Parts: sequence; structure tokens; C-alpha cells
Amino acid sequence: MDSAVNSFAEFWMPFTANRQFKKAPRLLVGAKDMHYTSHDGRQILDSTAGLWCVNAGHCRPRIAEAIARQAATMDYAPVFQMGHPQAFELASRVAGMLPDGLDHVFFSNSGSEAVDTALKIALAYHRVRGEGQRTRLIGRERAYHGVGFGGISVGGIGNNRKQFGPMLVGVDHLPHTHDLARNAFSRGQPKHGAELADALERILALHDPSTVAAVIVEPMAGSTGVLIPPVGYLERLKEICTKHGILLIFDEVISGFGRLGAPFAVDLFGIAPDILTLAKGITNASVPMGATVVSGAIHDAFMNGPEAAMELFHGYTYSGHVLACAAALATLDTYAEEGIFQNAAELSPYFEDAVHSLKGLPHVIDVRNLGMVAGVELAARPGAVGTRAYDVFVACYNAGLLTRVTGDIIAISPPLIAERKHIDEMIGIIADVIKAVA
Repeated sequence: MDSAVNSFAEFWMPFTANRQFKKAPRLLVGAKDMHYTSHDGRQILDSTAGLWCVNAGHCRPRIAEAIARQAATMDYAPVFQMGHPQAFELASRVAGMLPDGLDHVFFSNSGSEAVDTALKIALAYHRVRGEGQRTRLIGRERAYHGVGFGGISVGGIGNNRKQFGPMLVGVDHLPHTHDLARNAFSRGQPKHGAELADALERILALHDPSTVAAVIVEPMAGSTGVLIPPVGYLERLKEICTKHGILLIFDEVISGFGRLGAPFAVDLFGIAPDILTLAKGITNASVPMGATVVSGAIHDAFMNGPEAAMELFHGYTYSGHVLACAAALATLDTYAEEGIFQNAAELSPYFEDAVHSLKGLPHVIDVRNLGMVAGVELAARPGAVGTRAYDVFVACYNAGLLTRVTGDIIAISPPLIAERKHIDEMIGIIADVIKAVA
């Protein structure tokens, strides 16, 4: 064990079975490109890009140097009634990567904050337009939108909600799109399930469409176990929202920055939402940052009052933090100069074939994929949901592979600099472990 660690008691770890972990800690002490270094000196191949976020690989020199250079020049600058050049440059760069119309960027510090920002902007937008009755928000079952009260209210993962009371009022949920009976072992978008979007019409009829402010979905639901949108589903949601004057919010915290084999899900699906949330890959996870991108129409609706009046009473001390901006600009340069998004697109078919080679192994009941993300679903042990996948997670780590599990689903989302040899190694270890775990 690392000699610098003299106690595990004080750190209350997030989303962790603390007592279980602290009996046999797994510590990471270094990282480079596709690998972590464990506390006992082993190289651990990263099949999850950290937590869906290290898209350009670990400890990339350009990014590290940009952070160090900025920290030595100016470590912090307020953006309340002040500014610094990097925030404006980054906003322009991000907007320039997205489809026309998504062109105004509000910075925060995480995906959770980006989502809460999006929800607040949606509510405020309708109010400044004279439709203050639009206060309802609609999320989706099994959705993950971070851990703020707004995010868990529109989110649909039961364990993330049940300890914290009644949540925001006026929130409803669409059904999730996971249809194992009809779509098991789909490659790319499953064929069945577009009609599930029609549930939105039923919810609107119940509440009255004129009371609904926004619908928020992940184009590809990641943290819940990689749920791929059925063909036609997102298009139908967009159509219904447009029909009723409801804002559509895409949460691209995971799917953004090359993860799906395209720069963003909006590029892959050809659907432009009204609001988009980003985080994770924007800085390659080197410094926390989130972003909420809105259409010109939404932004401009706030710009009609007195020029000296604040248009939106919202923000964070660390919005557009100068170190995060430096990291993000260097990250975007790295993506572009190294062709990382292109590598993801070119590697995706090989990755798809590799993950689907797991079909037929013991307990594997589904494999699903899109771009450079896949979910491998295992049959649950009777009365012990999640234990089989957890055992796979631990055995993979002991064999030199970091995976991610949620319930009995193994999620695979490697850094986008991966090569075929890395994919082969990941799938080989997972296959061996699945065969060995009862």
C-alpha cells in the first residue's frame, strides 16, 4: 500500500460501498495514455476512459503544459462582471464545433451543474417570454443527469433518488427504451422502440402541453448501462416537442467529444436540440468543467430588458475557470491535431465486432454498442442483483483491466486513442473473466 496513505477512514467515497472497498482498496497512482498504474506497480488498461471522460488518453503533454503555464500566469479570474480572454475563446470554439444555431455557451464545473443550468434556463426562458405557466419538466426512466436536485428530479435511476425526499415538483418521466426481448444483441441503433416516444403525447395530454417547459434526455443513456436510442425515437421526440413549443434538451455529457464515432450525438443523429449539456471530454477530465449550450433564440429572449440589467441570475464562482479553459482549449487542439474523433469513427466497426464476440459466453444476455461505447449485460444471480457484474469488475482489475459496472451491466468506453491491440486485450480479459465467474 502507498506509504502516504495512513488512514482510509476519513474520505467518504462517492458512489462506493465504502466498507467493502476499504477492506481491499484499489488505488491508482499514475496514468499515461491508455493505462493507469496501480499502487502495487501494475499497468491497468483503461477500458472506461476513467469515468467516460478521458477521451484523449491520460496525461497528454499539451494539456498538462497548458494547465501549468496558465497556473503560473494567472490562477483565477472572476467572471461576475469581469472576464478573461480564454473563456470567450473557448465559448467560440465550442459553439463552432456544434450545428448552426447552438451558439451561446454558459460554463459550469460538471455535468451535474450543466444540467441544472439547462433546466433553470429553460424555465426562465418561458418566463421572460410571458409563458411563466410552463414549469413542468419531463425526464426519462433510467436516465442519469447528474446529482444536483434538478438532475436527480428529471433523472430516473431509483437508487439516486430514494434517499432524498420528494425532489422538484412538476416532474414526469418517459418510459426508458430498453427492450431486451426485441432488441437483444443489436449492433448500433436497435430497430424496435421508436413508438416509445409517443408516450410523450400521453404525458402532455395528462398535464396540458402549455404547462411543460422542457424534455431532457440523453441521446445515448450511458450510466444506466448503455441504452442506445431506437431508430426514429429521437426524431419523434423532437417532432412532438416542436409541435407543442416545448424545449428539447440533449444531455451529451457522455456522448459528446467523439464518444459515438462522431463529434457529438447531434452530428450522428442529425437532430439539433434547443439546449445541449457538455462536460467530461471538454477538458479530457484534467480540470472539472461543464457547459450548457443554447440556441440563439433562447439567448436572445433574455436580451430585451434594460442594457444594464443582469439577464440571468445564475452562475458559479468557478464558471469558466481560467485553468479549465486552458485545459479545454488544449484538449480541443489535441482532438483536432491528432485526429482523435476520426480514429474513434474508424475503430468503431472493429470495436463492434469485438464486443459482439462475447455473445454466447456464460450469463451474457445482451451486447449493445454505438460508436466507441458498449454494454454487456449479464444475467443477474437470483436474489443478488449486481453481484455477478461486480465480481467481473474486481476480477478484471486483478487481471489488469479497469471496467465499469452498473447493476449487472459491464460498460466499455475506452479512450479514443485506442488501437486494435487494446481492444483485443480488453475483450480477451473480459471474456476470460466472464467464463470464470459463476
